[in-house]
Amino acid sequence: QVQLVESGGGLVQPGGSLRLSCAASGIIFNIARMAWYRQAPGKQRELVATITSGGYTNYPDSVKGRFTISRDNAKNTVYLQMNSLNPEDTAVYYCKAATPGAAPFWGQGTQVTVSS
Repeated sequence: QVQLVESGGGLVQPGGSLRLSCAASGIIFNIARMAWYRQAPGKQRELVATITSGGYTNYPDSVKGRFTISRDNAKNTVYLQMNSLNPEDTAVYYCKAATPGAAPFWGQGTQVTVSS
């Protein structure tokens, strides 16, 4: 049974930082393409960051230079370091795992709120 469990969300002031974690089980993690998405109220889910099995990363312009995705294959965990947060970053953040030949898996999400 595949499980993706996100953690690390919370309330942070503008300009602050958070690090999200996503612990995976039930998949061959080291071949999985991992990604973080977010969904704000009333908006579509959007891609925030991806990291391939080889460690290549990609970001949309909205977070480039502020967010960093990384992975620890020994711990089956992917991280999202978020710096210089602003209220527009408020959303539920989801972890996604994609492995060859299988449907993608999603975590349950973790809430990030940026507010003073």
